[in-house]
Amino acid sequence: MTPKPPEPPLADPADAAAPVMPADAAAEALAKAQVEAAEMKDAFLRAKAETENVRRIAQADVAKAHKYAIERFAEDMLPVKDALEKTLEAGNVSLESLRAGAELTLKALQTAFERARVVELNPTGEKFDPTLHQAMQMVASPLPANAVAAVFQKGYLVNDRVLRPALVTVSQGPGAA
Repeated sequence: MTPKPPEPPLADPADAAAPVMPADAAAEALAKAQVEAAEMKDAFLRAKAETENVRRIAQADVAKAHKYAIERFAEDMLPVKDALEKTLEAGNVSLESLRAGAELTLKALQTAFERARVVELNPTGEKFDPTLHQAMQMVASPLPANAVAAVFQKGYLVNDRVLRPALVTVSQGPGAA
């Protein structure tokens, strides 16, 4: 005896209620879905390319900003250099005119620093701050303990960031020996 092939399952009444698409309608829906998928792929590729272009332009802008960041400060320093060269070219000059020229040159340098937001630190009498000052020594002084008694070298900040700390002498206080 040969085994009988399994009988097909009985049709579910719920399946009978599902609409059956004719072949033309299915082909039309497939074609519509393929067109929509192609449009979405094209839109995605265009958006991806645009994002890449924006990223590349931003990188170029940042590179230019780094490369030419010093340009404005250098332009402000040119009059200082010119003034110093003129001073060295001058023959016999009086001490007064040399001093007046040095004062004008210093004023031009201070103007350049102000434009570049370079702030001078001259902390005499202020409380010692290790983030802004570098202590060179401690001395007995009439100032309170941990106050800056003297400045060996001024410090500088650029946009609230320490460019160079001030080199200072710190007070031990009035009673220290």
